[in-house]
Amino acid sequence: MSNHVPNPGLEDRIAALPCWNGAIEIAVLKGGLSNESFIVDDASGRHVVRFGTDYPFHQVYRDRELMTARAAHEAGFAPKVEYAEPGIMVSAFVPARTFAGDDVAAERQRVAILLRRFHKEMPRHVSGAGFMFWPFHVVRDYARTLQAGRSRMIPELARYLVLAEELEAVQAPLPIVFAHNDLLPSNILDDGERLWLIDFEYAGFSTAMFDLAGATSNAGLTPGQSEEFLEAYFGGEPSPEIRRSLAAMQCASLLREAMWSMTSELYLNAPGADYVGYTDENLTRLQEALDHYYSVYGKHSS
Repeated sequence: MSNHVPNPGLEDRIAALPCWNGAIEIAVLKGGLSNESFIVDDASGRHVVRFGTDYPFHQVYRDRELMTARAAHEAGFAPKVEYAEPGIMVSAFVPARTFAGDDVAAERQRVAILLRRFHKEMPRHVSGAGFMFWPFHVVRDYARTLQAGRSRMIPELARYLVLAEELEAVQAPLPIVFAHNDLLPSNILDDGERLWLIDFEYAGFSTAMFDLAGATSNAGLTPGQSEEFLEAYFGGEPSPEIRRSLAAMQCASLLREAMWSMTSELYLNAPGADYVGYTDENLTRLQEALDHYYSVYGKHSS
């Protein structure tokens, strides 16, 4: 989703799509930092049109996103994809509330159970080559991209890489699942009866811990709320190794999000998006998460 100013060229492309039933009305769908989305009303109802090109610098490829969106609908987690062509995806509109961090905190058990189901059920529905999302590889790849792009953050990259290795080393082995990998609160919807997931740009086979960490850290859950989230996901009290993995992965999730924003500073130019501000926000939250992690587990312990 996007907070972009209406783009007449994009609206012309929307109007020319062959999937509409009669006259249409177009409105910008606000939110997000990288993709442009619109709400379109026609005689058959309301739809969401999402524009997006491949972002190799973010390891985002739209054919994989489209496959995943279709699979997620088939599995019962996402709206139906009604039409697609290169760079454009049209989905059914879900009349639902978009979550904020406070909503994830309040509904943390429901969100945890949703993720457990998603992780378990999605592998039966995805197709094609299996994309692997390992957050520590993503951090290392971002560092290469930032170095090549002469980012303003080059002086910090060596420190980020050392940190990533430290956080990776304490991850408890878990079964590979198919994960969402971009669990910002705004990617969770609540229609009053069920929760939905949207935006599958980064979805792929991964460790469940990255989704658990992303959902809890991006929503700003307290350590106690994160513990309850883990209990709901695992169906019981987590082991000390799992607790430590979560605390470390929460830091890694914020590091990856900050480096996503640093890379976006170089390669994206969405009107209204403040990538420098978003980088700084995530670095501040990362330091807070690290302070908590080190206060419990000690610095550079293993």
